[in-house]
Parts: sequence; structure tokens; C-alpha cells
Amino acid sequence: MDRYECNGCSYVYDESKGDIHNGYPAGTRFSALPADWCCPDCAVREKPDFLKLAEAAA
Repeated sequence: MDRYECNGCSYVYDESKGDIHNGYPAGTRFSALPADWCCPDCAVREKPDFLKLAEAAA
């Protein structure tokens, strides 16, 4: 599963963990989040501002 980082506060949305506090269970794909979803930590950056993180080497 992919991870995406807020370019404002460095919060990381991890698809394997979801965003439980806002009603998105573990396994919720970033692409499935609504267009107006914003960073749950800073509430400043919106979905288009997030950057996909490179996968860690195995």
C-alpha cells in the first residue's frame, strides 16, 4: 500500500492505516479519499498538496 506526505506539516497518510479519526478505515486508498479531504494534522493542506512517498527498499 502507498504512503503520501503533507507538504505543509509532514503528516503521512498511510493507506494500510487509513484515517480512522475521520472515518476512513485501514486499507482506504488515497485515491478513494474525497477531493476536499484535508490533512488531519494541520488542516491547511488539501489532497492535491500531498506527495506520494517512494517505497522503501526491501
